[in-house]
Amino acid sequence: MPERTPASSRERVRVDGRELLVTNLDKVMYPETGTTKADVLAYYAAVAPVLIPAAANRPATRKRWVHGVGTAEAPGEMFFQKNLDHSTPGWVPRASIKHKEGTNQYPLVNDPATLAWLAQTAALEIHVPQWRVDSHGNAMAPDRLVLDLDPGEDAGLAECVEVAKLARTILQDVGLDPVPVTSGSKGIHLYASLDGTQSSEQISEFAHELARSLEADHPGLAVSDMKKSLRTGKVLVDWSQNSAAKTTIVPYSLRGRLRPMVAAPRTWRELSSPSLHQLDYQEVMTRVKAGKDPFAAISGGKGAGGHAAARSGDRPSDSTGGTGGTGGGTGGGGDSDPRLGKYRTKRDPAATPEPFTPEPFTAVRHRAETDGGTLRETFVIQEHHASRLHFDFRLERDGVLVSWALPKGVPTSKTKNHLAVQTEDHPMDYADFEGTIPKGQYGAGTVSIWDRGYYEYEKWIAGKEVIATLTGQDDGGLGGTRRFALIHTGQADDQWLIHLMDPRGPKTGYSAPASKDRPGNGTAEKQAQEGPESGGARAARPAADFTPMLASPGSTADLPDKDWQFELKWDGVRSLVVADATQVRLISRNGIDMSATYPELTDRSCWPERDFIADGEIIAVGPAGRPDFGLLQGRMKLTKPSDVARAQPSTPVRLMLFDLLSDGGEDLRRLPLAKRRGRLEKFFQPSGCPVELSAVIDGEVTHILESAQELGLEGVMAKRTDGRYVGQRSRSWLKLKFERTQEVVVGGWRPGKGGRSQSVGSLLLGIPDGSKLRYVGRVGSGFSMRELNELRQQLDALPRKTSPFEEVPAVDASDAHWVSATLVGEVTYGEWTGSGKLRHPVWRGWRLDKKPADVVLEQG
Repeated sequence: MPERTPASSRERVRVDGRELLVTNLDKVMYPETGTTKADVLAYYAAVAPVLIPAAANRPATRKRWVHGVGTAEAPGEMFFQKNLDHSTPGWVPRASIKHKEGTNQYPLVNDPATLAWLAQTAALEIHVPQWRVDSHGNAMAPDRLVLDLDPGEDAGLAECVEVAKLARTILQDVGLDPVPVTSGSKGIHLYASLDGTQSSEQISEFAHELARSLEADHPGLAVSDMKKSLRTGKVLVDWSQNSAAKTTIVPYSLRGRLRPMVAAPRTWRELSSPSLHQLDYQEVMTRVKAGKDPFAAISGGKGAGGHAAARSGDRPSDSTGGTGGTGGGTGGGGDSDPRLGKYRTKRDPAATPEPFTPEPFTAVRHRAETDGGTLRETFVIQEHHASRLHFDFRLERDGVLVSWALPKGVPTSKTKNHLAVQTEDHPMDYADFEGTIPKGQYGAGTVSIWDRGYYEYEKWIAGKEVIATLTGQDDGGLGGTRRFALIHTGQADDQWLIHLMDPRGPKTGYSAPASKDRPGNGTAEKQAQEGPESGGARAARPAADFTPMLASPGSTADLPDKDWQFELKWDGVRSLVVADATQVRLISRNGIDMSATYPELTDRSCWPERDFIADGEIIAVGPAGRPDFGLLQGRMKLTKPSDVARAQPSTPVRLMLFDLLSDGGEDLRRLPLAKRRGRLEKFFQPSGCPVELSAVIDGEVTHILESAQELGLEGVMAKRTDGRYVGQRSRSWLKLKFERTQEVVVGGWRPGKGGRSQSVGSLLLGIPDGSKLRYVGRVGSGFSMRELNELRQQLDALPRKTSPFEEVPAVDASDAHWVSATLVGEVTYGEWTGSGKLRHPVWRGWRLDKKPADVVLEQG
């Protein structure tokens, strides 16, 4: 947000990660005080932390003074605006509200960028109702009550204070503790927090009865009738702003009066002061800077004396003094955000481990801080093995997780949309939930986190459309950053589509360019329409749409009694086999073409003649007859035909096939594993080539593990038979390993001693942790003489002056040579130490098929 810069009339600024063009900064908006548009922008920037909680998720009506408020002699023209126009930035959150005359899109003042945009459009006054919209765009029950105490002729602020104190006593009798707001005009607004269980009509009726009670008990001071002729010398207790159709100026909003006054929340002690006056914007900025926010008791959902709701049956007393009541309004919702009501009614907290947040709702967002310091909302995608496997897609939105169920998973191709069924909002604590929901409970089954991180939204229209870019964890199922659109179908309330969009910036990684057959850049609606969900698509797909499905570490404790298929874990290099009519290519998990390294596997005569994409592992079998990863190292680095030809006799390789992703142009990934396996067995025909089918092993899992361990194999793969091929990391595939192995990134080395004085004594190892490299120890054993001879040459080519690690013990850093953290290797180890280091690591070899970003913590 720019500070006051009269000399500049046009600037491009970033507010909360959004780019905004602000113009006419030197325009005088309040001639009487010389207050400029730059001053207005600076004010709203200063009060954003307290105004936004008071306005969040409430459709905002704006009063705009495009040419300023003018003077007493020549008032400026005011524009009253409800609907958003086409020039509104897409990132402004909004809600569609139906009226008799049509549907309007209202902005939701949920973030500093939107508030700055409103100031840029000269929207000096912001008015909101006493209710919020939910994530579906539906109006909820009111969560606050307001009384507008408006002095008539010959009455003033002192009379308003007297009526406010009388009203406070009545409200306290029914369990409500109001907060006063000097309106910035003539009077006072009183706000009280409600539990959201009563309708606007019920709250309006209660407020009307309260006004009548004050009028009956104090006829010379208060009046409840709107007629001006009855208001002379009295204070109108305007109860009508509790109507669902009415709005009130939001606390901390400026006023479009001759001077820049503010609707300013106050304390009751201040109201008793003889020097009480309406506050201008500079006074309010000083208060906010000092940490004063009396309205936090309302906007944060917490009242100083509780916040029980007024009940329609609770009538203020007609007794003298107006302090009575029927004792109503108990209970209240202090521990319940009304948006989570549906979530709670579907679950029994005594029977399910799912979270039931005990704290009342606050408008403070649980936001993730990125490396650049920008605050962004969090997301989580959970893999949910309920009666049918689905994924739960959850985006943080003003203190709750707005949620969709994806029956067909997260889309991995821009040519296909997936169904997204909007479900109830979930508490923020659900972002950390993993576990088993017991049988008989809603959503019974196993829930695990598939990916989580932060997101930035470009557009959010509640109940209509969301466009957001998600950035997940390095080892998460998304595999990095993905841009999605969620679009309501216009049919059933909960029916949406989720569409994978092109990234906003330059494309990176292993992805195919857009073509006339695949959606390119454009609106979400257009992209979605060009790629509707359809069953059994037969058109041939580019290989770039296919990425390997990755397994998660697991143990036998993660396995239910049924629905799992077991195979041996092959200790080699992962490969997709991509074939068309003329050639067969081998593509590594990070998109590298390995065909030249293993030509014996790409002979077209070894494979069926049709187009297909299969998945498997390339292995080298050692003298003991089992996969030998160290032996495979001799082939992994070779690309020249002459080098490969010399290595083939001494290091033969095999390809173990275990999945079929596409056959004859038919995409098989949506089929459950059991059906894909059947198709693979029909597809594979032994041909004398070094290609084999990875066998499915029958038997009880503990016996399978024992047998595999006796054979000296790396472990066993467990795969859910009902699981789809999601092309990302998933808990549907679990790797059960005997030997503890860990992929690592090399960030430095220490010189050797004695016979290794001219080579490398040990490598310094790390694991990516966000943007940093966490040091996990050093490895100095397991190297062959050939590797030792090559190591120094490799590392000398990657020098850097500073350590790439977050922190290295002084004893290890004392004689270290640092290198660029680009090389990935693998070690075995005994266990993790208490300080997070590898105990007794032994080098296994380089992982040329992996990038540093692929390295994840295997087990801790």
